[in-house]
Amino acid sequence: MDEQVRFLSPHRVGIVEVSEAAPLAGQVRVRVQRCGICGSDLHVFRRDAEVPRICPGHEISGIIDALGSEAGTRLREGDAVVIEPLQRCGRCNRCQAGDYHLCSRLELFGVSQPGGMATHVIVPGYSLFTLPSALDFDLGALAEPAAVTVHAARLGGARAGSRVLVLGAGTIGLLALAAARHLGASFVAVTARHPHQREMARALGADQVLAPDELRTLAEKPDLVLETVGGSATTVADAVKAVQRGGTVVIIGLFDATPAFDPFVMLLKEVRLIGSMVYNTPRDGADFAVALDVLAQRADVLRGLVTHRFPLADVQHAFETAADKKSGAVKVLLEP
Repeated sequence: MDEQVRFLSPHRVGIVEVSEAAPLAGQVRVRVQRCGICGSDLHVFRRDAEVPRICPGHEISGIIDALGSEAGTRLREGDAVVIEPLQRCGRCNRCQAGDYHLCSRLELFGVSQPGGMATHVIVPGYSLFTLPSALDFDLGALAEPAAVTVHAARLGGARAGSRVLVLGAGTIGLLALAAARHLGASFVAVTARHPHQREMARALGADQVLAPDELRTLAEKPDLVLETVGGSATTVADAVKAVQRGGTVVIIGLFDATPAFDPFVMLLKEVRLIGSMVYNTPRDGADFAVALDVLAQRADVLRGLVTHRFPLADVQHAFETAADKKSGAVKVLLEP
């Protein structure tokens, strides 16, 4: 039997047992080693509404333990891997162009398909990336959120000499700092609310670390703002005000309601406002591959993002810890 996490009711998670499944044609079964609790998982955990009846978890590292037929010759049992948790049709124009994240048939493991907070997860062979030997399973579980930030930074035009402001210093914000620097940004500022976030931002090389209400003290006007907060924050309005004329704002955070901002300011400054949807494979390489490079380049510091680990049996405590920023949590991992 396998164990899987389920949302039981608002603010409650637990473990259920399911029959161990074998991979079908084109699929691979991965024995999960680490699975991160994401902000989107916490969004479901916190809300007072009907909960989805599916195993969550999309930040996954593990070991291949079974291959279905037609899974591909590049994969072998025993390989250490990370999972790009997307299932797509592979036939539409979007998929053919590498923009499979915009496929109309897109499925997300841990959201619309069973995810990685489990003993095993079964995924398409094409979704696997080999975990580099320089990275352990903790860092491997950061590949998915790192790919989110790589995609957003590339979408926003981050490159050599860019001046970047990252709003928020949770896992996504801190990885966005690392991604922007990896892509060549010459100046990166970060807003951080909590002391442990400020400390980590400085360790990752932020040129300026600000409280959210200190944007007026920015040392340089950013060409690009990466919004990572979401929720009920005013960060879209803050980003539009802070960005340079002709600059770009990329929204990564998940908002509880439509965020307010002044479109007149956006018009006057000719600000580009872009939504960023997970990751893809543009002509210059997969976002996941770049994310693994980011992690390998800054492994010693980025390992510090993992602040807590819990066995699967303690999943309720793990979610409560991740939801309470006073706990000092940045990234909480489950170890099935």
